[in-house]
Amino acid sequence: MENRRQNIGKWGEQIASDFLLQKGYKIIGKNIRTPHGEIDILAMLDQTLVFIEVKTRTNTIFGNPENALTPRKLLHMETSALFYIQKEEYDGDWQLDAISILKTGSTPPEIIHFENVTP
Repeated sequence: MENRRQNIGKWGEQIASDFLLQKGYKIIGKNIRTPHGEIDILAMLDQTLVFIEVKTRTNTIFGNPENALTPRKLLHMETSALFYIQKEEYDGDWQLDAISILKTGSTPPEIIHFENVTP
């Protein structure tokens, strides 16, 4: 079961990366581990560093993918970003984004980009 979940997650991150590239983002890194959690995608848009959480689902039994963006998850995103910023001595603009991907049946995935989310 874990392999299936991991495969769906990796698939979703690739879909999100392709989506971001089409919107003009430059992908800097993926699956960056910090003591506070993992940064799914790290990207740059213009002069802003963007930390992106990707949530992918193949059904809505437990709600839409974005329902997994709980206050606790948003706090982990923020602390992971702050750790990265401090470690890399980055002093520019940054923000937290989330991408929700829902793939049901044979239709194309539904992609929703939430920009500048806050805990």
